[in-house]
Amino acid sequence: MAGRRFVVEADGGSRGNPGPAGYGAVVRDGDTGQIIAEAAEFIGHATNNVAEYKGLIAGLRAARAIDPAASVDVRMDSKLVVEQMSGRWKIKHPDMQPLAAEAREVFPRGQVAYSWIPREKNKDADRLANEAMDAGKAGRQWEPRAPKAVTAVTAVASATGADEPGPPLETAAPKAGWAAPADLGTPTTFVLLRHGETHLTPEKRFSGSGGTDPELSEKGRWQAERAAEALAARGSVQAVVASPMQRTRQTAETVAARLGLEVRYEEGLREVDFGAWEGLTFGEVQERHPEDLAAWLGSARARPTGGGESFTTLTHRVGVARDKVLARYPGKTVLVVSHVSPIKTLVRLALGAPPDSLYRMELSAASICAVQYYADGNASLRLLNDTGHLR
Repeated sequence: MAGRRFVVEADGGSRGNPGPAGYGAVVRDGDTGQIIAEAAEFIGHATNNVAEYKGLIAGLRAARAIDPAASVDVRMDSKLVVEQMSGRWKIKHPDMQPLAAEAREVFPRGQVAYSWIPREKNKDADRLANEAMDAGKAGRQWEPRAPKAVTAVTAVASATGADEPGPPLETAAPKAGWAAPADLGTPTTFVLLRHGETHLTPEKRFSGSGGTDPELSEKGRWQAERAAEALAARGSVQAVVASPMQRTRQTAETVAARLGLEVRYEEGLREVDFGAWEGLTFGEVQERHPEDLAAWLGSARARPTGGGESFTTLTHRVGVARDKVLARYPGKTVLVVSHVSPIKTLVRLALGAPPDSLYRMELSAASICAVQYYADGNASLRLLNDTGHLR
């Protein structure tokens, strides 16, 4: 059966070019012209062209989340993006090449067409881009206005039921082929540190962003100190970014104090929300909610009982958080302090592995992983579940 027809309008801007940047995109019904989805994001320090490409990618992903079989007419006031994505102009700039490749991966070839429109006909996307930049200036991220009869891409998970619309958002690197490191410049390295233990950790209880937000236990504080010693000895970390939850804040602040760095907090790095399973063991969930647990283990789109968060939604927000950190710290080594599920998701995306690979990884408390990201969009897993500093 043929899919629907959508119009995607996208825009991006930078106040300074390069400077504080953001994007906006809308998805319209191709027949009625009604806006059915919106997306916007403050992306940190970037150029106009990077922001425009980011807006294009977000708009395409929002359309795919609604109907992956849809035909899409992309309309932008960026002559550069339209001509490059149409194949009429070569993409020479190294910042644009991976973004164009990422945009082409969202829909199969032939489902997307591009056309240029004047700026006055792209007002909705332009408005969203400016809203995102205004939010960034105020130290926050853009949020959809409510109530509004649209599905914001940042809130795709608001649909009811166990399964959410659309496929899991896959933001693994495009397969651009191999290139010598000298051709790609200095990669950005994420040193991924899981927080230390809480009183729930030894009992293997579900502890997500919808629970009690426990602090580190005495052992967890000891683990954070050992991680700080090990990372200080390596001497390569240049920035620290962390989930704002209490256990990750405490872990990150312990390490950052040893390194003489400030901690920047990123909401997208929070643990997944386990809904009614918060505080329960796996066995207790299996006994009380067997059908929901089986669905959750079988589908990345299934949510825990009681309106928890699916791994599809987690993947989206972790992918956005990753891209924001990459944009802010290109070529740097960044300590990312987070939780089991976000770290496993970053590893999975770097490997291009399927969603169920999350269940095949061990990630101990205060363990260290490392992923490098290259300018061509590829990623390389360098370390997984290193606990040598805890022995």
